[in-house]
Amino acid sequence: MSTIEYAHVTIGSDNVPIVAGTQIKLVEIVSDHLAHGSDAQEIHRQFPNLSLGQIHSALAYYYDHQDEMDAEIARRIQRAEEFRAKLDAATGPSPLKAKLRAKGLLP
Repeated sequence: MSTIEYAHVTIGSDNVPIVAGTQIKLVEIVSDHLAHGSDAQEIHRQFPNLSLGQIHSALAYYYDHQDEMDAEIARRIQRAEEFRAKLDAATGPSPLKAKLRAKGLLP
């Protein structure tokens, strides 16, 4: 079986794919792409320090490893929701959230 190499992608010390020569995790680029439908040009505007080659390589890596990256994104969302729930439990209900719920703007 052959190994596919990505010119601009490396695996960080925590076993997470990053853009080579940076600390930018591919999941950050991919999340922007998925959440907002951003193409490489728009991502470049959001991450001006990255080249289009780096961005295209990151997206290619995502599509070649979509299942595992989607699972990582789902884990990150779950952790964020758990953190928000703990924060809400520790600090009490947010007055802003209560107002937005009263107006039907939040569930």
